[in-house]
This record gives sequence, C-alpha cells and structure tokens, in this order.
Amino acid sequence: MNRGEMVERLSERREPWDLLVIGGGATGVAIALDAAARGYQVALVEKGDFGQGTSSRSTKLVHGGVRYLEQGNVPLVMEALKERGLLKENAPHLVSELAFVVPNYVWWEAPFYGVGLRLYDLLAGKYGFGASRNLSKEETLERLPTIKTEGLRGGVVYYDGQFDDTRLLTQMAMTAVEQGAVLVNYCPVVGLVVEGGMVAGARVRDDETGAEYELRARGVINATGAYSDRVRRMGDAEAAGMVAPSQGVHLVFDASFLPGETAIMVPHTSDGRVMFAIPWHGHTLVGTTDTALEEVEDEPRAFDHEVEFILETAGQYLHHAPGREDVLSVWAGIRPLVKAPGAASTAALSRDHSIHVDRNGLLTIAGGKWTTARKMAEDCVDQAALLAGLEERDCVTKRLRIHGYHHHAQKFGARGVYGSDAIAIEDLIRVEPELGRRLDGDLPYVEAEVVWAARWEMARTVEDVLARRTRALVLNARAARRMAAPVAALLARELGRGVEWEREQVEMFDRLARGYLP
Repeated sequence: MNRGEMVERLSERREPWDLLVIGGGATGVAIALDAAARGYQVALVEKGDFGQGTSSRSTKLVHGGVRYLEQGNVPLVMEALKERGLLKENAPHLVSELAFVVPNYVWWEAPFYGVGLRLYDLLAGKYGFGASRNLSKEETLERLPTIKTEGLRGGVVYYDGQFDDTRLLTQMAMTAVEQGAVLVNYCPVVGLVVEGGMVAGARVRDDETGAEYELRARGVINATGAYSDRVRRMGDAEAAGMVAPSQGVHLVFDASFLPGETAIMVPHTSDGRVMFAIPWHGHTLVGTTDTALEEVEDEPRAFDHEVEFILETAGQYLHHAPGREDVLSVWAGIRPLVKAPGAASTAALSRDHSIHVDRNGLLTIAGGKWTTARKMAEDCVDQAALLAGLEERDCVTKRLRIHGYHHHAQKFGARGVYGSDAIAIEDLIRVEPELGRRLDGDLPYVEAEVVWAARWEMARTVEDVLARRTRALVLNARAARRMAAPVAALLARELGRGVEWEREQVEMFDRLARGYLP
C-alpha cells in the first residue's frame, strides 16, 4: 500500500468511479473493502490519516455488548456476537478471546449477572467464545489478585473478544487495496460536485502537493462519523443534523494494576455506563465515559471530571487505587451516535447504525460500532449499489481473510499484531541490523516498524507512526515523546524530507503528546 501509487491511480482515472467513499475510519474502510471485493470500482479519501478519529480510540473490544442486552436490544447483541465470531475467523492474528470477571459484592449480583451472561452465551450460538460461570471468592481472587477483597463474595466470568483497532484498520485498508480499491489519506473533500440537484462526485485536495482533483462517481458515500453533518451540508446547507456526538475517555496504567490475562467488567457505574479494566499490550486500560458534546474537535481532550470519574470508579474495585501520577496516557474519542427523539442522555442512544439518503442522493451511514463494521459495510454497499444503479453483486466479506492472516502469530512476539507481515519486518532487520534497535526502553517497538509503516502502510507523520501504526502514544505518552526524534529521522529518510521537516514533526508531536498526560 503505497501513497504515491494511490494518488496516481486516483488522479489518472477519467471514468466515473462506481462508488466514492468519504472517510477513512472503520466504517469507510470496511465499505471500500466490501465494494472492491464485489468487483466495483471504488475510491476512498480521508482528510487526515486512516483511523485518526474515533476508530483509533475504542475500548479495544470486539464484543456483543452486555449493556445492550440489558437495554433489551437483542437483535443488536445477536448481530454483534456473530460479527465478533467472523472477525476472529478472518483476522485471528488480531482478534483474541478475553476472560472478563464481574466481581460480586452484594448477595443478589451473582444470580442476577449469572443468568444474564448465560443468555449472552446462548445468543452467541456457534460463534461463542466460552461458557460463563459463577466463581467463588477464591477463584475470583486467583483471576484478579489486585481487586478489593473487603465484602467480596465471588464473581461471574464470561468471554468476549479483544483487538488492536488501528492495526486491524490498517490491514483492512491493505486488503481493500489488494481487492482493487484506491485509498488516499491526507486528501480532504473541499466540495461536492452537484449536477441537476444530485451529488455526482467530490472535489478533493492532496494536502501534500496542494493539487486538486474532481472525482466523479455513480454513488457517493459519506462515512465520516462525527463529521457526517458537515459533509452533508456541503451539498445541502439546510440538511438537518442526524449525529449526536458523545465523548468517551480512557486511562492507561502499567500492568501492575491488573496483572494476568483477565479483565474486569463493572456493569453499573454512577453514570449508568459499563466500565472495563482490561489488560492490553502489557498495560492496563480503563474506560469509558459518555459525555454529550456540542462541538466536534479534531483532537478531543479528556475533561477533568471524566478523568476523576474513571479514577474514582477504578478505586472502588482495585486494592491499590490509581491516582493521576499513575496515568501513562489519557485519550478521548468521539462516538457518532444517531439522534433519537426523547433520549435522556447519549448513554441511552442505540449503537445501531443508520443509513440516510439526502434529497440530493448523498448516502450517509452513521452510528454502529467497531465490532459490526463489516455488517454495516454490507448493508451500506447494498443500498449504495441500488441507488447508483450498479449491477447487483453479493457480499463476500463474511469469509474474506484480512491481510496478515495468521493462526499462530503469537510466535512473532511483540510483532504478532502484524501477522504474516512480521516475517517481512524481520527481513528488514536482517538486511539492516540497526533497524532492530528499540525506539524506547519502556515499549517494544523497533526502528524497522517505522520503515515498514512508511513504505507499505502509508504513514506520513510522526503521529501516524506513534499513535496508529504502533500504539506508543495511547500506551505511554511520555515514552512516545522520547521516541519522536528518532522516528522523525527515520521517516525523513524514507519520505525524502529535510531537517526542517524533522524539527517541525517533533515539535508538532510533542504538543500533541502533552495533551495525552493528565
């Protein structure tokens, strides 16, 4: 996946594309992958980097949604559980089973949650990850040795999935390119092409060169998440808003707060949400909040009260209550929830996806969640193909293996998330042994991963590498700051940039990373 080649293919095409996708997050990339795999000619443009917004800031879970079951949304849970199973089948190097324990401190919790989680197992059917069961106090402490013991009666264990969101997104993008799609990052839409009152394409700008292109398409799909209404209003200034943005915040601590391989699920926090504490990439990740927003920022920041809420809630369950000084990274993401009349809060809004067609023919998809991205794409391409008058073709992504597919990727150690690409990264190190140097002693990333990201994963900035191609920024912001200069030097060599570009990149990343510290 090479950006120069992608831009060339995008700019040289004179015929209309079958479908043009705006937005390079989980939904947009899944749509491009689905459409290309059906044989349609599809292009995707993204104003920043792939997954720069919501899709890189999830709770890192592939799950059916225990909370949605309590809300009575059984169809969404069943769909998500099925998609969870398909994701594990198609990307086993990135999706794995994870045990969750619901600790019980009140007598009624064990039977209450036990029954609900057995229903969760039942709904999963053949896509189940493991049977839930009640645990004694001793079994609970064996799995969660750092949990508070005062009043502990036992727990309930159940199983869901875990993944690395932007690593999956990057490899979905690579799969889409292998299927014939053209994907370009740092290529914002500057206007929609409207003919006869109908959207017929978009004008885009390559931010690296300043060149602008007019892309014609039989169908245009707006998959920009929290920015959906902004894009819609490019074609219709009077378009009524359909997105209710909500912010979710996560804190990251070192592994000592949650040693082992079991996560904690708190089914009821004071704000009515579920909260998770999970082991992830050798760290402990805790989240999330649900704060309604009036405005959408490109780089959302955690509010002070959100950080305090997570620390307070975690302190109710962990024997050693974490403090601000223990936070290695804090980050916020924006959920593009679909508005619903009468909803008391964003936490009450459904996570179902919604497909909307404006009177000018622009198709917008919003809502949903990472786990169901494949199904969202299938529904969207079905509708878009019909709207665009394309030949009807069946979806094939249920059994389409994601780039890097490997059943035993754990043998590659820290680079197991690359799947079969880990072999190529090791080859880089064999040719240039110095590329095997770690970028920082607190994280496992090596120089070869920067070179790989620049050559084959369309990484263009220090942020791309440290926030998304690797997960340094979201795991340990201080370590990521220390890594910025060597990463900038490696990128400059790969991308043909100068010393001034290196300096600017380090300064820009340092400003960004400071916002990931409480």
